[in-house]
Amino acid sequence: MTIALKPLKDQVIVVTGASSGIGLVTARTAAKAGASVLMVARSEDVLRDLVAELQREGHRVEAKAADVGDAAGVEAAAAYAVQAFGRIDTWVNNAGVAIYAKLADTPLDEHERMFRTNYFGAVNGCQAAIPHLRENGGALITVASIASDMSTPVMGAYAASKHAVKAYVETLRMELGAAGVPISVTLIKPAGIDTPIGQHAANHEGGEAQIPPPIYDPQLVADAILDAAVHPRREITVGGAGRAQVLFSQHFPALYELLAPLAAKGFVDRKKDQPEPSNLKWGVRAGEERSGEHPAARRTSAYTAAALHPKTVAAVGLAGLAIAGGLLFARRRSA
Repeated sequence: MTIALKPLKDQVIVVTGASSGIGLVTARTAAKAGASVLMVARSEDVLRDLVAELQREGHRVEAKAADVGDAAGVEAAAAYAVQAFGRIDTWVNNAGVAIYAKLADTPLDEHERMFRTNYFGAVNGCQAAIPHLRENGGALITVASIASDMSTPVMGAYAASKHAVKAYVETLRMELGAAGVPISVTLIKPAGIDTPIGQHAANHEGGEAQIPPPIYDPQLVADAILDAAVHPRREITVGGAGRAQVLFSQHFPALYELLAPLAAKGFVDRKKDQPEPSNLKWGVRAGEERSGEHPAARRTSAYTAAALHPKTVAAVGLAGLAIAGGLLFARRRSA
């Protein structure tokens, strides 16, 4: 089945979690590329200001306040996008929250609330988007994490929610493909990204929650998301160092289990206090793209750039095989 996706400038794109971090960078980038964008988040006042800013710059942007954990609210956001722009071409499930705590210390109500946002928020987004994408096709993009591929002490509940998102998205892709539905289903897996997620998190470890290193700029994730809006992709890991972490955890599990709890001690800065309250239940301190603590965050990733250009990777691979074959042939002749 061939899935045809429109150029970005001709698309209507819905982005959840659009009031800060990756979602805000993605919405701004899409709007500046000419797309019509609906920004969805809980912070209605912040969304109003962001939309006014982008509209003053001449961009086609609207907003709809909704909690992604509320299915009716997400469906209303989808309906508003169609009302405002006539259709939906790409839907981006990005909204997410985090908890920093050992699993035995994670309050059950917070654990459930996080799954309501991270997992059921993605489910609600997919359920709302599919009826609008089914007829004419489009892209359904969900932001997970490298934590969907490996367990992470201190962020165990977060990792569990992202494992669930990965399983849901992968199964949905199979089912839609088997039914011949022309929707590209993509999973985005960022490594540590310089967003305010740590400052917004519920934290039971003391100090201020930090973004697990290595740390990349959110623009890399936005660029990967918007690439998937125009090129069908199964999944994209953003950040080669994060991919290396995943491979290490999968190929050396016993050693990873020994080292991961030690590395997790760096997830909290004991010299700072955690901002209160967290954004588990309502939007707080929205409007910021980055944490402000990592000016040296990596702005490039050779691994991700290569993943977005598979023909180049294939050519490089074939060249490598040719060189290896030539060396082997030369060695045999000289033997």
